[in-house]
Amino acid sequence: MDKFIIEGGQPLRGTLRVAGSKNAVLALMPATLLAPGVYRIRRTPNLRDVWTMSRLLATLGAHVELDNAGDLFLDTRTITTFEAPYEHVKKMRASIYVLGPLLARYGRARVSLPGGCAFGPRPVDLHLKGMERLGAEISIEHGYINARAERLRGAAIHLDIPSVGATVNILYAASLAEGETVLTNAAIEPEVTALAQMLSAMGAHIEGIGTSTLRIEGVPALHPIPTFDNIPDRIETATYLIAAAMTRGSIRVVDANPYHLGTVLDKLEEVGCSLDISGTVIELRSNAPLHASSVTTAPYPGFPTDVQALWTTLMLTADGSSRITDMIYPTRFGYVPELHRLGAEIEVVENTAIVTGNARLQGATVMSSDLRASASLILAGLVAEGQTEVLRVYHLDRGYERMEERLRQLGARIERVQTDEY
Repeated sequence: MDKFIIEGGQPLRGTLRVAGSKNAVLALMPATLLAPGVYRIRRTPNLRDVWTMSRLLATLGAHVELDNAGDLFLDTRTITTFEAPYEHVKKMRASIYVLGPLLARYGRARVSLPGGCAFGPRPVDLHLKGMERLGAEISIEHGYINARAERLRGAAIHLDIPSVGATVNILYAASLAEGETVLTNAAIEPEVTALAQMLSAMGAHIEGIGTSTLRIEGVPALHPIPTFDNIPDRIETATYLIAAAMTRGSIRVVDANPYHLGTVLDKLEEVGCSLDISGTVIELRSNAPLHASSVTTAPYPGFPTDVQALWTTLMLTADGSSRITDMIYPTRFGYVPELHRLGAEIEVVENTAIVTGNARLQGATVMSSDLRASASLILAGLVAEGQTEVLRVYHLDRGYERMEERLRQLGARIERVQTDEY
């Protein structure tokens, strides 16, 4: 198991190319099950989650390869089973994305109930209700979702909350269902839009892409497409911008999509960062003292829950007190006790973290508990006095490609070392 050792105090400066979106590609990969063929998804990040999904698809019979250029090749012409076993699904919640394609294409699926980051319950009931509305018979036995349908049929489906995962699974299934499906209160995250665009390129009839009301006219069959381009990772973009802001640095992020990060960019300007945005390039300078600014997470286009921990850490370096409220995952503050070990003053009351700024952070050994918590601890280590050790960075490798190398390119003093800690 690896850990990071960080010597704080270095401002980040330089240019960084944003990787492709982890969350988007995890939705694009199962879409290839809907139309057996050979696909190439460009700009795929080399991440643990991508390899988990690759192994899951390989278990179903697909052939998956990722080359050094970030091109992911998938051949789904040889699917031999419709079961997604616990061995793979336990590692990542996005594994449930194979449910909709298997059910729609083959009429049955057996998918283990998923695992993933440990920050509170995220039930799959909206996925299952969506499949049932489309005519599937669903049962849960021995930890597995069993789904069957001779032919899915279009239906009116309203999501109680705009769940990204449920929207994705319903899009898959409705694309091959008989008749029209009208999905209201759908998630409008860029990752959902990317999937809808890929499905459209495969022959799906989808209206309202990018809005909360999607109309899907099912078709008898979809066709494979040779190439599809993944979108930039908006959470990675936010992470490095916030890291530069915390260290009072200057960073130029290229191949980004600023429109996917409107609320985060607005907040960075509000706290005192200077931003220059031109096309796919975002330049940030952070020279003057930062001012505290409170945020409340919300579904897109609101402030992302995946940036919540990073913003909490940034506010430790700002003047004044701030409140960070998470309306998506109210218990997503498991990283706060580790920040306390570095000297942070943060009080958590229900779903809100109250942060006292101008903290004098000092290096210590801390342990990450989930993907974004890992990133927040690393960012804190970049500004802490002395040496910080971040344990269990395997969480980080799920969503950030070679983070230590990319930070070193920007001037950080950080290294990855192996440890016997488990």
